[in-house]
Amino acid sequence: MRGFGDLEAEIMDRLWSWGRAATAREIVDDLQLRRPLAYTTVTTVADILHTKGWLRREKVGRAWVYEPTCTREAYTAQLMHQALETTSDRAGALLHFVDRMSGDEASALRAALEQVKERDTP
Repeated sequence: MRGFGDLEAEIMDRLWSWGRAATAREIVDDLQLRRPLAYTTVTTVADILHTKGWLRREKVGRAWVYEPTCTREAYTAQLMHQALETTSDRAGALLHFVDRMSGDEASALRAALEQVKERDTP
């Protein structure tokens, strides 16, 4: 799995931030507040994200309405798993990763590990 391209990331970011489905027109209008973009460019990239499985879409009237198929957190976790798969020394990679964490991030990791431990304990 590769990360998103620039426009793919911007589209996904909008949809994740809004927490709702949106039409291509809504996405274009918001993106155009920062830079000029053609409607067809955004619809093409949204269709590519749909084909890749990152967006689901539904026809409402004449417009497609797009919605992410996963959360931003699930996507980030997939990227992290992919990065770990590139090394034969996962423990070493995790050690380097944890070593660069802030105190708040380390606390969040501890809490997540506790949740998994509790979930897996019968």
